[in-house]
Amino acid sequence: MRGKKPKVDPWREAVRKGWDQVRSHPLFRPLGKYLYVAKAGELPNDRWAYITPEGTVYHHPQRRAEADEWAWVFAHCLLHAGFGHLDPGTAEPEDLKPSEKPWRSPRPAYLAACCLAVDRFLTTVKVGRPPEPLPEFPPGDEKALARLWGSSRIPTEFVVPSVPDFFVGTAEVAKFRDHQRAFAIGISAAATRAIEAAGGGTLRGTVKKPWDVALGWFVSSYPLLGALAAGMTIVADADLARGWDISVAAVNAQAAEIYVNPLLSMGTEEWRFVLAHEMLHAALRHGERAGWREPYLWNVACDYVVNGWLVEMGVGEMPEGLLHDPELRGLSCEAVYDRITDDLRRLRKLSTLRGRGRGDILGEPLPHPGAASRYVDLDEYYRNALASGLVYHRGSGRGDVPAALEQEIRALDQPPLPWDAALAGWFDEHVPTVEKRRSYARASRRQSATPDIPRPGWLRPEELVRQATFGVVLDTSGSMNVRLLGKALGAIASYAVARDVPRARVVFCDAAAYDAGYLPVEEIAGRVRVRGRGGTILQPGVNLLERADDFPQNGPILLITDGWCDVVRIRREHAFLIPADASLPFRPRGPVFRMT
Repeated sequence: MRGKKPKVDPWREAVRKGWDQVRSHPLFRPLGKYLYVAKAGELPNDRWAYITPEGTVYHHPQRRAEADEWAWVFAHCLLHAGFGHLDPGTAEPEDLKPSEKPWRSPRPAYLAACCLAVDRFLTTVKVGRPPEPLPEFPPGDEKALARLWGSSRIPTEFVVPSVPDFFVGTAEVAKFRDHQRAFAIGISAAATRAIEAAGGGTLRGTVKKPWDVALGWFVSSYPLLGALAAGMTIVADADLARGWDISVAAVNAQAAEIYVNPLLSMGTEEWRFVLAHEMLHAALRHGERAGWREPYLWNVACDYVVNGWLVEMGVGEMPEGLLHDPELRGLSCEAVYDRITDDLRRLRKLSTLRGRGRGDILGEPLPHPGAASRYVDLDEYYRNALASGLVYHRGSGRGDVPAALEQEIRALDQPPLPWDAALAGWFDEHVPTVEKRRSYARASRRQSATPDIPRPGWLRPEELVRQATFGVVLDTSGSMNVRLLGKALGAIASYAVARDVPRARVVFCDAAAYDAGYLPVEEIAGRVRVRGRGGTILQPGVNLLERADDFPQNGPILLITDGWCDVVRIRREHAFLIPADASLPFRPRGPVFRMT
């Protein structure tokens, strides 16, 4: 039995088609943001729609009209934004009492004059048709007509009797959208298309989009990110943004691509901020640094840090709604992550450039026409781009760079230590070094040339020899990679022999803990057997070492596992040694070394 197709409301379909008709026109494409249905009773029957200072259009929920008539109404509302009628600096709002909404109604004379100017302009644009016959328009702009009608009276045919078509923002509105700049971009695009249609398309591609202008500014005027911007590609595809739920922008470091939503209306300054935000995500390899952390919350933590840097450097203008908290200034991404995961109240309001609940750091490139493969070392590319950019930025006197950002760039410029060298550094820090010292406590030694002179001998203090040890908790379950396990034990044995550490306390763990006691370090690998019994429970092995009377109170513990284990709680110095592609099912308190 075939499923029935859902019924489509023809009147709602007319609203949608009217909105699409307006948004497809190059003149109106940069204007506006969203279309919503007004609440029941909010609009009287004699009004069609209105636009808020943020550029959002609300339409009557029960008004019946054709798509062309809705197109005219929506174009009328958007032109109020493009003409600057929503701007609190140029408009004439009524002195009303403060209300719950952060906007006010315009004065009647100014409202009537603005609607006349908009309708007069719309008669020259081929978008929709007016729902009602238009009167004859008198000459004069909005300001002149508003002054004239304010001192006399408004002609009957131009009176707006109830709710206005637009509202004027008040001082309480935190940020006001630059609708006039967006309208100028739309006029340029419409003129270009008209000339192309008349001349065969000779001007196609000459009008740059605001995100392209913003990216070019980094190359020409901002050395810190100039080299990075030169290698990035902007993908502005509305269908791609809609299909992957990209509200503003997202980035993929592997493809060096920034995906932007071309239907979003923002100025060049805001696009500078957005592009710099995404470029720093890619260059600082935030996606690869997530490790065991929850990806979205890690993305949010990186957003707080990056936005703080950009605000401090004054790069562009931060769009409204992005994550920024001055109290987090100077903290690393890891520190911010630890803080926000403990604040459930904050978690309910977090949103990235891609949207709420979705991270703007993409793990894989998005498929799109013309996508090209890259054959370069990404680490080397991003490292060189940021390092050279920092040098030029310092030399050109473009301003200070936040200390935390400079530290991260310099850290990228230094290749990371191999895991075995990093592990040796951890041993040097936490395992006491047993050094020989001269003592007369043992039989004196004499030289044949001077037999009458007693000489001290070399001695290792016994108390230090007992302290120079460490504990090893080995995961011997069937999921362990025997080859990697052998490599890890070989590295440990090499370090211990070189540092005169004679023995280590070893505990084998799979489904239970097996105490092997103190073993010579060179024999540990020969005693290991991968048993392959069930899951791995490491906590009993840790408890055994922490409670053992013959194990030093400050002896460090090294846990070697593949990550398929239980949650472990350790009350003394410790570290984890895991495969490079593994992760732990909990937040580790000690360092984690990854075997490659």
